Amino acid sequence: MNEVKRNFSKWLYWFLLGVAIILVYKFLDNFTAIGDSIKNFFSVITPFLAGALIAYLLYIPASRIEKGLRNSKKKFIKKKARGLSVLITFIFAIILIIILVNVILPVVTESIVELVNNFQGYWNTTLERFNALPEDSILKSQRVSDIIEGIGESIKNIDLKQYINPEKITGYIKSVLGVAQGIFDVFVAIVVSVYVLLQRGQILAFFSKLVSALFTEKTCKKIGEYINRTNQIFFKFISGQLIDAVVVGILVTIAMSIIGVRYSILLGFMIGLFNIIPYFGAIIAVAISVLITIITGGLSQALIMAIVVIILQQIDSNIINPKIIGNSLEISPLLVIFAVTVGGAYFGVLGMFLAVPVAAVLKIAVNDWIEYKNNNKRKYKIPD
Repeated sequence: MNEVKRNFSKWLYWFLLGVAIILVYKFLDNFTAIGDSIKNFFSVITPFLAGALIAYLLYIPASRIEKGLRNSKKKFIKKKARGLSVLITFIFAIILIIILVNVILPVVTESIVELVNNFQGYWNTTLERFNALPEDSILKSQRVSDIIEGIGESIKNIDLKQYINPEKITGYIKSVLGVAQGIFDVFVAIVVSVYVLLQRGQILAFFSKLVSALFTEKTCKKIGEYINRTNQIFFKFISGQLIDAVVVGILVTIAMSIIGVRYSILLGFMIGLFNIIPYFGAIIAVAISVLITIITGGLSQALIMAIVVIILQQIDSNIINPKIIGNSLEISPLLVIFAVTVGGAYFGVLGMFLAVPVAAVLKIAVNDWIEYKNNNKRKYKIPD
């Protein structure tokens, strides 16, 4: 009887192994079709994902407004606090979008077009200043001359106006901001975000019951802790970085305007936007701003601008940013640089932006696992 069981177990093992190999082969054989199906599925649910993201970003302001409305003495406001908070939040969001589209973006677009149209003139002026330098100047070395000459030849061969004009810029903005394409998708995304904000209590209760049904009480408690910590890290980082980018952009724009830097709004907008990406963003934005200022305003103005911007960024990184985001991430600069590099290499700009909170969550998980394993080793240590 035992021999029959052993033979049956071996037969079952080899049978399941063969089925698994066939399934893997068929999966790889139809990988393109499966990939297309997954891609189509995600294109269908994109508006729903966009709506969930909008609701996630608007959750904190909506919840704080709701808390204030619930303290009202009027029963109607108290009873309809959640609905009114969502309505007020969306009104503020729409006002901010209108200001961005009708006030800031036109100025930035106009500055970009003007810079491109006048770039050749700025470059010629820069060459005249360079040629006027003393022959013993360090900047008149053969190496620097070759670089400048090469840049000049490249500029002549590239028609920037073909790639940068009002129509092209509008297309670029639409492609970057177009999370959901088409009026219907945008409408669905907004409706989904409204329902998520209104029914967030029921949604969380459903997932809580689902997790309780699938796992033990101890596991449910651990999952809840990780979800709460992850949510705190992601929301504090994302919302904090966006607010910090706006503050830095405004401060840099004001400082550049006082100095007299040309295209101060454009450069301030760019520095604020790039500031969202930790470490690398600030360096890239300042380097581009210095180069543009050298061409449009000269070396001395660019030097003053660089000093002022670096001082403002130090104030931001040591005072403003910690106040907004706090010390919730608690990860070393080396890990931040590594995470941003890897995230950018595999997932582009979005990967660079989300790399830091993802790294923070992974660090928490790894630290908890190490602590758990070490505690078990101490507990079950074999005596000498």
